[in-house]
Amino acid sequence: MRVTFSANGKPVEADDVWEGESLLYVLRERVGLPGSKNACEQGECGSCTVYLDGVPVCSCLVAAGQVQGREVRTVEGLAGPDGELGLVQQAFVDAGAVQCGFCTPGLLVQTDALLAADPQPSDTDIREALSGNLCRCTGYEKIMDAVRLASARTCARGAEK
Repeated sequence: MRVTFSANGKPVEADDVWEGESLLYVLRERVGLPGSKNACEQGECGSCTVYLDGVPVCSCLVAAGQVQGREVRTVEGLAGPDGELGLVQQAFVDAGAVQCGFCTPGLLVQTDALLAADPQPSDTDIREALSGNLCRCTGYEKIMDAVRLASARTCARGAEK
């Protein structure tokens, strides 16, 4: 089957999609957006998190056919218009929260969603928002630092307007 949807604001079309193919597979292998990672294929780790119509979802659990005519935003879509790192992405780099990088795409999307809903989350709110994202490298403290830094920068940017 053919699946047509919007990825990061651009129309895309994937041909010869099998009914049971995941959105994750289509993004990585058919559309050329490899940022979302394939770690567990069970929706347990969060590495494949993307936005689907503005809501974070584990793309390994979404059948490709379900995205027909819908909007998908991946970690690549968090970058600026000229490809520069987005605010959340830069905060993760600056805080040293990127180790092996496997969990990072999902954490970035989830952090972006959290800060869009609450620009000044408490540590409890951060932990809750990221509870579906597993990281085996950092021990989470650097990730917490990155989210706090992104929050501070988001608020500072809002104050400048």
